Amino acid sequence: MTRHAATSRKPRSRAGRTIEPARLRGIVLLLAAVAGIVLSVPSRAAYPPAVRGVGGAVASAAQDATTAGIEMLGRGGNAVDAAVATALVLAVVHPEAGNLGGGGFAVVRMDGRVYTLDFRETAPAAATSGMFLDRKGRPVAERSLVGPLAAGVPGSPAGLWTLHHRFGKLPWPTVVAPAMWLARDGFVVSERLARDLEASRDLLARFPETAAVWLPGGTPPAAGTLIRLPELAALLEAYSKDGPNAITGGPAGAAIELASRRHGGVLRAADLAAFRPVWRNPVRFAAWGWEVASMDLPSSGGILLGESAGMLQRLHWERLPRFGARADHLLVEAWRRAYADRFLLGDPLTCPVNAGQLLSPAWLDRRARSIDPARATPSEQVGPWPGAPSGESRQTTHLSTADAQGNVVSLTTTLNGLFGCGLMVPGVGIFLNNEMDDFAAAPGQPNQFGLIQGKANAVAPGRRMLSSMSPTVAWKNGQVIALGSPGGSRIPTATLQALLNFIVYDDGLQAAVDRPRLHHQWQPDRIDAEPDALAPETADALRRMGHRIRIVPRLGRVNAVRVLPDSRVEAAADPRGPGFARVVAIGRSPR
Repeated sequence: MTRHAATSRKPRSRAGRTIEPARLRGIVLLLAAVAGIVLSVPSRAAYPPAVRGVGGAVASAAQDATTAGIEMLGRGGNAVDAAVATALVLAVVHPEAGNLGGGGFAVVRMDGRVYTLDFRETAPAAATSGMFLDRKGRPVAERSLVGPLAAGVPGSPAGLWTLHHRFGKLPWPTVVAPAMWLARDGFVVSERLARDLEASRDLLARFPETAAVWLPGGTPPAAGTLIRLPELAALLEAYSKDGPNAITGGPAGAAIELASRRHGGVLRAADLAAFRPVWRNPVRFAAWGWEVASMDLPSSGGILLGESAGMLQRLHWERLPRFGARADHLLVEAWRRAYADRFLLGDPLTCPVNAGQLLSPAWLDRRARSIDPARATPSEQVGPWPGAPSGESRQTTHLSTADAQGNVVSLTTTLNGLFGCGLMVPGVGIFLNNEMDDFAAAPGQPNQFGLIQGKANAVAPGRRMLSSMSPTVAWKNGQVIALGSPGGSRIPTATLQALLNFIVYDDGLQAAVDRPRLHHQWQPDRIDAEPDALAPETADALRRMGHRIRIVPRLGRVNAVRVLPDSRVEAAADPRGPGFARVVAIGRSPR
């Protein structure tokens, strides 16, 4: 059973669940109005349930990818087999974000233990601190965004293989096969891919190699067009036989270096061969009775989630009326401080602070005490960790999987911008990323997402650029959920809000994913809000507190799965996607 996110559902209030019986609703609203609090409580039925069944679940950004993951589960594979097969199909049918020319992170909960894999890209050996600056030391944005000079060393080929090699059950060729077949036999261009190709036409046209495939006759293929990618099919066939060396070495590695040289890049075959994924300790924290695990550096995601949750718990955020200005104010103020601390972060080998320091009780106490419950703190008055030095794309994709044994995977990969740097490597069939823009080309100045970053994230050979990706797993009393999102700097806030909706407010999984969202990232100093995220009275109250508000179309695209205590599973895809959620078999038990 496939649930396509592009259904007839309309955007709804964040308050889309029943909290009180009908007899109490009027009293509650009256009391809220007297207190100056906005509280909207439409019916719980406003949100459809997540798909539910037994045997495993997959939620991803593309129908073909979700179907491939479900196929692995149906063949007796586990959550890792499903995750890798899904990710590889995304590299075919969702080329604007799915990738073998980028990198990512995976959080795995297997047999009750948590593991995290870092396959984030690294800077090439020839990278220099001034490579994206002009003669006056000012960043030249295009250099870190367009063409292979912007490309970090891809981590996905080795990362996906390493993840499967440690935990997968099915043979490696079986897991790669669905992607290979789709590339060889063809897939149908989705409406989303057609829109993204049209939006990126100028970028793709700058590279004849790319235009030959994706702009035939100068025009991108329309939705519904059957596309075959024979070069990528051949690469995947070699990958199924020889593992990552089929992409990072031999003819493919040489082709990547040649394409990089031809267009002024510094990525070399030796960089590809030298890349190694790293198993890291997860960021762990407790949140309202749940145990949560997410990524540590070079991802800032786990730290941002942990800091935000830690401050909110100290402020007893859960006691405030839901959807009111006071609750939203505290949420934003917690994010403001967590993102200020992000300024210090980067490759774990270069950071002046670590997760242990930023998530320590003493620091969280201090951060929480600095929040004024009635007034916004201007961001220029909020500095990072004491002693700090002065002075990511939305084209990421997230998938979540679960198996019948209760194991889950939360996996996020990225090319950074739409279609990465725009260069599709001839003879290989993959797009190279533009992740070098996630470094601080000029520490203290904003990148394409408005993030201001410090010297720990400066460009240097071999370093891993700081990320906002936040693949996350949480568990309590036999329940396990896995979730995450694309969205650049908005990833942690989207992931956290879905998590809070579920673990604090007892939303159903689909409602937790669907609700409209807010975002704040320290700089620029404003709240971004989806159109239905704030009632007019709430927005007015926040402005009186000193907040600036900007309405934006979409904040993140969360895909989530859940294992229930009775071993049934659920999957929820974000309607902002489109996304696709499936389970192996649909159960008949009542919700």
